[in-house]
This record gives sequence, C-alpha cells and structure tokens, in this order.
Amino acid sequence: MNTTSSRPRWARWLAAGMLAATAPAAMAAFSITTVWDSNNPAKPNYVIDTDAGLVFKVRGYDNGVSTQSAGDIASMVYNGVEYQDQSRGTQLNSGADYLYSGVSAVGVKAELVNAAGVSTPAATTNGGVVTGTDYIKITLTSTSTKGGVLTHYYLVKKGEPNIHMGTHFTEEPDTLNLVRFIARIPIAKLPNGGPAQAAGGLVNVNGVDYWPEDLRGTSGAIESADVFGFASTDSRYGQSRSKHYSNRRLKDWQVLGGTGAGVGIWFWRDNHEGDSGGPFYRSLLQQITSTDNELTYIVNYGEGQTEAFRLGVLNTYIMMFNDGSLPTVRPDTSWYGAVNLVGYVPPVGRGSVSVAGLNGRVAGIPYVAGFANSKAQYWVDADPVDGHFSSTGMLPGTYTMTIYKGELGVQTTTVTVTANADYALNPITIANDPAATPALWRIGQWDGSPREFINGDKLTVMHPSDVRMASWIPGPFTVGTSVPATAWPAYQWKGVNGGQQIRFVLKRGQNTAPLRLRIGTTADFAGARPQVTVNSWTSAIPAAPSKQSRNLTVGTYRGINRMYTFDIPASQLVVGTNVVSIYPVSGTAGDAFLSPGFAFDAIDLVAVP
Repeated sequence: MNTTSSRPRWARWLAAGMLAATAPAAMAAFSITTVWDSNNPAKPNYVIDTDAGLVFKVRGYDNGVSTQSAGDIASMVYNGVEYQDQSRGTQLNSGADYLYSGVSAVGVKAELVNAAGVSTPAATTNGGVVTGTDYIKITLTSTSTKGGVLTHYYLVKKGEPNIHMGTHFTEEPDTLNLVRFIARIPIAKLPNGGPAQAAGGLVNVNGVDYWPEDLRGTSGAIESADVFGFASTDSRYGQSRSKHYSNRRLKDWQVLGGTGAGVGIWFWRDNHEGDSGGPFYRSLLQQITSTDNELTYIVNYGEGQTEAFRLGVLNTYIMMFNDGSLPTVRPDTSWYGAVNLVGYVPPVGRGSVSVAGLNGRVAGIPYVAGFANSKAQYWVDADPVDGHFSSTGMLPGTYTMTIYKGELGVQTTTVTVTANADYALNPITIANDPAATPALWRIGQWDGSPREFINGDKLTVMHPSDVRMASWIPGPFTVGTSVPATAWPAYQWKGVNGGQQIRFVLKRGQNTAPLRLRIGTTADFAGARPQVTVNSWTSAIPAAPSKQSRNLTVGTYRGINRMYTFDIPASQLVVGTNVVSIYPVSGTAGDAFLSPGFAFDAIDLVAVP
C-alpha cells in the first residue's frame, strides 16, 4: 500500500468530487478499489489507479440510461484533473447495454493479473482494495438473444497512463449496426483537436487552419442531422462542418486526439485487421461540440462500406494521456499474451507475405498491396524504387492479394499465410492497368481517385454545397485545351450537373471503326451509373450497382471502383467535332446533392479490341 504521499490519491479524488458515498480507506498505487454508489452493493464501481497519474472508474452497473451504462468509463482523472463528461459515459457504441436488440444485461469483471497470468479478482466490499505489480484487466460481456457474444477489455500496464482496449464479437451489434468506442471529454478541458499530422487534425483551406469536425458556432444542420452550417451573420456563412469530415484513409493515420492545458488525450490505432473496407476506407473519427470533444475509435462502420463486416477478431487500440505532445511511439503490447484475451493471436502464431518487386508500374504514383479474406484485412506500401514489399503479422489463412495503383486495383493473386512462416513471391508484373491501353484522349488518370478534378482537394473535408467549392458546372470539356483540375467535376449528380459534355475532334480515318468510351467511377450513390450520348447516338443504360449509403456528401469518394464501357458505332462518329454527354441515371429519386450521383476516376476513348 502506497502511503508515502502527503496527500493520498483517494483524498485528491474526493477533492475533485470524484468518489461519491464511501471512499476507500486508502488508495494504493496500481490498484483496483471497489466503490458502491449510494452505499448500495448493487451499484459497484471499479476505480483503477495506473500508478502513472491516471485514475479512472469503470461503472459496474446499469444506471438506467444508455448514456450511463454498465461498463462505461465514468471518470478519468489525470494529474488531478477530471476529463470525463459526468453526464455521459466514455463507452462502446451508445452504451454496452444497447449493443444487441432486447438485451440490456452487461457483465463487468475486474481483476489484477500478474506476469505469470495468475489473476486476483477485485474486492467485493465497499472500499475494498487489491494491489498488484503487473496488469489490470476489466472485462465487459454482452450476449445477444441469438447467442452472439461481444467481449470488451480495459487493460492497464503498471506505471503507464494508458488504457489499452480490445473488442471481440462473434455477432455484429444490431442496434446501431457498427462497433465504435467514444471518449467524451468536456470541451473546457480538451478544447482543441489534433495537429495536422493526426487523424481529424488541422486542415488548411484557402490559407485558414481549422478542424473540419469542429461544430462550435454552427447554427443548425444543412443535411440530415450531422452536417452543419453557419448563420448568415457569421463570417463563415456558407461553410460546412461535420464529424464526417474528420475522416482519413485507414492506411494514413496512426493517432487521433485532442489537447488542452498541459494535456493530450489520444487513441493509438492498431492494424485494423478486424475492420472492413480496406486501406483506403474513410469514416468519421472525431466531433468537437460546444459541450464535448468526442474522440471516436471506429472498429467497423457501415457508411460507404464496401465489404461485409468481419467477426471473431480481437480489435485492440490504446487510449493515451500525456502532456499534449503527439505520440510517436506505440506503447508496449508484448504483455497482451499474459492476460488471457479471447481471440488474441501472438506474433509466433502469425505469418507474412513478401514480394520481390512490381514490374509495370507508372512513375510518380504510389502502389499498395492489400490483403483480404472473410477473417482479416492488411495492407503495406510498396517500395517506390522497385516495388518490393513485405506484409507481416498476418493471421493464417488464404487471402486475395490486390496490387493498387493509387487506389485502383490493377492486379490480383491468391496467397496463403502460415503461422511463423513467410510466403515469398518473385516480382509480379502488373497486367490489368487500364492506363496501359493507348487512348485517343484521356481525362484524369486511372488511379482510383477523383482528386485531380474540380474540387478534388476539398472532397473529404467539406460538403459539396460549401461556398469554398468551385462550381460543379464548368461547361463543356474540350479535349486538347481543357484541363481536369478546372474543367471537369470530381462528382456528377443527376440533380446538379447532369449532362456534362466532352468535345473532341476526329481526323479523317479515325471515324471508320467503332471506338470505346470508358468511364471509371470510384463511388456511386442511389444506384447511379452513367448513360452517354455521342452526337445523335444514345447508349443503353448499364445495370444498376448495388445501392450504397450516403458517401459523396460525407467526406468520402471511396466506394467500389467500376469501369463502364460504351462501344460507339463508327457510323455515329464524324470527322471534326464530336460531342459526348454523360448523364447519371437511376430509378431512385433525390434532390440536389442527395440525388443519384457518382465520383469519377478517369474517362478515355480507346479502340475497340
């Protein structure tokens, strides 16, 4: 028991209003103290002292509302300051009592674990304290009416101001159809988002730094209940803010968080092997309101999703407290194997894939290798010089390996991962890059992204209606003189800029054989797909893609890459100027920016094979 401090931790907690009812007789360093609310044994809480300046409390009972559920973190005191919104929990989804339909029961178990894996349960008496030297483990469990089980852990290593977490589920929670963890921190204590280097960090638009997820000062929703604008009297009138605009590609971020006076609170990302959507998937990460700074760690999310959710994987992540500096080093996790976590697979139980190089690359474009099966997903950047790569720490199994040029898959093969072994391949030659086909003309580049087009630099951080966006209706694109960045829109909607035109000239002899128009898209909304006219000829309507959730208005162009091809009869082509018109078509209704639409990858005209 630590009695060396002139003012023991429990006294400091009382001074902060942290512990109601009976306080522990003394709070030892690295300990679990059991505290009953209202002196009621049916209302236990578990107070964890990390012996590193962080003391947090996990609620062990349901307080009757989902915002104060069993399994919530009900208090987080770091260096004597309370960082938890006392009206709501820091919690899974919207509370662990609201994970599965018809289920409110949540099991909460607290225990010490030593380095040998031997556990000691928390005390059952009010004020009872157990102390240890290695680890603390708190386990939440929720079982659906169908028998699926979600298990969530809070883990602590002695002497570190970090809350390690793990979430494992055999059935997807069905009340929200997602899995996330939200830390809710009073805005006065954590008023800032992260720096530009962090997910959800500062962006610079037109010379102004700001957090696009910062809702403070907004006057109301401009779309649904989650995209906001400003009053006409505000200098920012016409601009947009949303939690959705905190997004970043999964592969591009390691840390998200915020800062306050002398403090930083962060989430450190794991490898996201149990998520879905691949390396380029984007989803919300943070929301800053007048009340709270909400740090949101997404385990899986349905909006703009391209894959089925993965089950049966232990998803780990870390909530870190520090002096406000951006974390750059992952805390030690080698001890996870000692605390008996469901679904944990140690390094020795994992394997790797290595490829000696990539042939047929296009200079100046990054290449990524992605791996996916129904169980897990991984990715790794290819070397920019020769394209070699090695993906390590993979769960055993057979994967589809996709080589991405930018964000466009250009080669696939099957690989098999074996525990504690490397699956090695000789250099791979890329054979399916559409840019390898000679074109009479091409608008944009085949890279799986619309970022080279009008507004391509702003798509992920603001609503399409934002006044900082350029016009979505640029007029006809003239091949040979127009440029994509100023003359072709990144997105096209049926109700906004349908009927975009391309004008091109054919010389005598170029119109004697049919030509193929190829249109690449990276995402589509409301079943939209292109139909084209060329001069007086009108194409058939392609089959409808499966309908997706909102995407183009919530900061992501990432969906399923598609190529639509239209073979234009030679009889419909003329010597001189030809006009192509592209129309989004769909049987689904919608207005303006919520009308059927899609994001462009590239458009070109090639010979029919």
